Amino acid sequence: MMPTRTNYKKKLPLPKPPAKPASQLVIRHRKMVVALYDYDATEAGDMSLRKHDELEVLNDEQEHWWRMRNIQTGLEGFAPSNYVREQGSMCLQQYEWYLGDATRQRAEVLLMKQEREGGFVVRNSTTNSGIYTLSVFSKHLPRSRPQVKHYHIKKDQEGNYYLAHHIKCPTIPELIYRHQHNPAGLCARLRPPLQGRQAPTTAGLGHDKWEIDPSALNLMEELGSGQFGVVRRGKLRSLDVAVKMMKEGTMSEDEFIEEAKVMRQLRHQNLVQLYGVCSKRRPIYIVTEYLCHGSLLNYLRDNEKTLMNNTAVLDMCLQVCAGMEYLEKQKFIHRDLAARNCLVGANAEIKVGDFGLARYVVDDEYTSSGGAKFPIKWAAPEVLNFMRFSSKSDVWAFGVLMWEVYTCGKMPYGRMKNPEVVEMVQSGRVLEQPRYCPDYVYCVMRQCWTPQAEARPSFSEILRTFADE
Repeated sequence: MMPTRTNYKKKLPLPKPPAKPASQLVIRHRKMVVALYDYDATEAGDMSLRKHDELEVLNDEQEHWWRMRNIQTGLEGFAPSNYVREQGSMCLQQYEWYLGDATRQRAEVLLMKQEREGGFVVRNSTTNSGIYTLSVFSKHLPRSRPQVKHYHIKKDQEGNYYLAHHIKCPTIPELIYRHQHNPAGLCARLRPPLQGRQAPTTAGLGHDKWEIDPSALNLMEELGSGQFGVVRRGKLRSLDVAVKMMKEGTMSEDEFIEEAKVMRQLRHQNLVQLYGVCSKRRPIYIVTEYLCHGSLLNYLRDNEKTLMNNTAVLDMCLQVCAGMEYLEKQKFIHRDLAARNCLVGANAEIKVGDFGLARYVVDDEYTSSGGAKFPIKWAAPEVLNFMRFSSKSDVWAFGVLMWEVYTCGKMPYGRMKNPEVVEMVQSGRVLEQPRYCPDYVYCVMRQCWTPQAEARPSFSEILRTFADE
């Protein structure tokens, strides 16, 4: 019998899926940005920026480092995201006179320091989102000392901005330009800032840079010493840094190094920026941002005669509070907040340092505050009783820090020994009101020292308490 032939059907190509209606098409628009500052790349894969460069964002999945293409040169690489602004809608970040979320007190301190007639800044309103405030310095006001006046920038129904009804402009920069030529009811004709805005710090030294070669560090003078070891000023290429040289045996080093990789991603204008570590040999080095005036505690003690100004000292407290509010939102607990652990920069900017470091202390080595395993004089009742740390115990410590600021660096509880301090805190007694501290500020301190942790205000609530336009 002849074998039967199997019939195979010819395979036909699969039909094309139906085209999506135009309403369902997703069109990815190019994200275009402009550089606000110069940036010199030091690591492979990173890209240098020059102010006003136009760039296309290729990848913005990392919060702090974006991959971009320079439109003019065609070069590609990673650069810090806080060094660019998006093109298009009105963006004030490009202007030297824009201070963003700076408080009223911060604006006053900066303008009083410059003493420039008509010197001004524009900042976001601390009480109303989307509203702006103009702060202007004048020393020629009748029957008045030099002071800073604050004006709301208003907006009419047509969307025009104005300070005086007869001068209206479609944008705030145009409004500022007009008032540079005509005061029109302001205390002075506006004059631009004397110096450019300082570039912000970056989250690390490169998009994937964590480990730092100690041979690249040029170590200089000693800045101080403490529980963990010696701190020295250093140079890393052209960048000023602070190098904390950790004393061996004082901390759980491997655990800290893992956590520090997360800490490096914390970035705020009132936090000392962690750049990286030298961990390949012992002792390890922790490399951070350098601030020229050193610790807040020493700065307070060295400048007591000139600091008894409510605006200046309240500004210090609010800067610390802003940094702590950021940590609070990131679910990060400081555990050792005090004036000694904050640093002061060139324009009296205050930055919180050493956040989270106390967590990795080896118990039998941590003898801060006269022999205790933790700083007793800054400790909340729940820390003293149960070693229970939280953002609320940080709030208690912030109240003590405010007391330090308003006494220009006096020791809390004076010469009282630790057992006496513990007894005082547990009995509900608190630090007395500093001599030059206003009642409303001391009231906030007292709220920070509420015995029940849950009843204390958050750092956000404290900032809102002081929001005064």
